[in-house]
Amino acid sequence: MQKEYKRILLKLSGESLIGSGNFGLDPAVLKQYALEIKKVHDAGVEVAIVIGGGNIYRGMNESETGIERAHGDYMGMLATVINGMALQAALEKEGLYTRLLSAIKMEQIAEPYIRRRAIRHLEKKRIVIFGAGTGNPYFTTDTAGSLRAVEIKADVILKGTRVDGIYTADPEKNPAATKYETISFKECIEKDLKVMDMTAFTLCMENKLPIIVFDMNKPGNLLQVVKGEKVGTLVI
Repeated sequence: MQKEYKRILLKLSGESLIGSGNFGLDPAVLKQYALEIKKVHDAGVEVAIVIGGGNIYRGMNESETGIERAHGDYMGMLATVINGMALQAALEKEGLYTRLLSAIKMEQIAEPYIRRRAIRHLEKKRIVIFGAGTGNPYFTTDTAGSLRAVEIKADVILKGTRVDGIYTADPEKNPAATKYETISFKECIEKDLKVMDMTAFTLCMENKLPIIVFDMNKPGNLLQVVKGEKVGTLVI
């Protein structure tokens, strides 16, 4: 198979793991994602993953919860580790070798994040899952994904969503919205398109790291993206 990308950073939202439920983890979604990732891994692509924690905990208004922002962000980081462990188990059930690396030390369940170690795992064809965000409050998992992608010298960030790309408006709210096949970083900023938060987006732009936004829930899409087929929206 002709591969367009040899090392990818796959960014998944925590909410995507809810599936048909309202909260938590859907085993069917975990299995589906594991099978999609296996196809790409079996094609010889090195895969790193960052996953959010919104299915377990989302940062909420401090005035409503009484939980200050920094404290809540640490709670969210722990949620990403739970999701990382769940995805790790699903991948290993499919016979894949994985490593979970955490930005917050918790040696009993994950290796500490060390950049060179992460790269070595990828070179050995292990799937690397980055947990606990950047290890710092006030940074999103989008920013963690961008940072890790730059650090490991990934070829691209693949942002798997439930929408098949970037649109002129929210296609779930506005049926007249049209999809971009390709768009520049500058144009995304000028049009205020919410691809990622600005910190994450700027990091990609400054390091000339392309982003592809695509529908992760459509079987075969991830493999098609890696092969360089026109799936989703390319941001360059």
